[in-house]
Amino acid sequence: MSIAPRVLLSIDYEPWFALFRHYDGLTDPRQRRDLDEGFTLFALEPLLEKLDDAKASIYLVGEIAGWYPEVPKMIVSAGHELGLHCHIHRPLVNVNELAEDLRASAPWCKQYGVRGYRAPMVGIREAAYQLLSDAGFLYSSSIYAPAGIILRKGDIWEIPVSTLRLHGKNGTFTAPRDFSLNLLLNGEVPYGSSFSIGLIGKRILKIIEQELKRGLSPVVILHPYELVKPASSTRLTRDLARNPLFLPFLRDKSDFLSDLLRDFPISPLGTYLDENLRTMESS
Repeated sequence: MSIAPRVLLSIDYEPWFALFRHYDGLTDPRQRRDLDEGFTLFALEPLLEKLDDAKASIYLVGEIAGWYPEVPKMIVSAGHELGLHCHIHRPLVNVNELAEDLRASAPWCKQYGVRGYRAPMVGIREAAYQLLSDAGFLYSSSIYAPAGIILRKGDIWEIPVSTLRLHGKNGTFTAPRDFSLNLLLNGEVPYGSSFSIGLIGKRILKIIEQELKRGLSPVVILHPYELVKPASSTRLTRDLARNPLFLPFLRDKSDFLSDLLRDFPISPLGTYLDENLRTMESS
């Protein structure tokens, strides 16, 4: 039985300030919630309206579930797959920090039966997969690799965010395999990244169309602040002045999402993985 190709749409649901690294050291939960200014609660309903009947994987930053317990409930009630992005958004390359982060979100993950994980900045190490297995996850989507690849990492399945190989040969698919200059120099364009979507816009849709015709299922990432404008426009302007390279992340991608939903079949990653596992079992 063949698996029907579709776009595997994911939303990394995080506070707007998670984009900027100078907030990584802000650890006071009250200050972080105050900085969010209610955005992650306010943005959810319009985001769900934009998705309409399409179902996506929504990887939630765990502290949001603490600020607004209704957020994970709304995601699940709308029929979307609820996953974990992290508990507090910052690079999680240290195994001990990752273990602590996973423990912090364990209660609500267990409550909602969360199976999928996406590392912050799509940055993960090989040692992390055992931690994900121990925490009860089924899969991760935390590296970049060409569409159509599903990897087995111990007891965890890895469904990479999609790249287009322009030249050269596939190397090893060990983690980390993140959005880096080295990845680009080795001939891969990470078109599934919202940075790439912000940079070259709807030309990404042409790549997706060609991938689907080849029978592949691309994994694409968007963020809430790319689809619903945060209220903190003055602060955002200041932060962008300090970090102009982040501008592609903050370009409005509502039209891109509308075209994606109109023109292509859409699915959560977990649903796609379940179909693949059933096919493997029957073969």
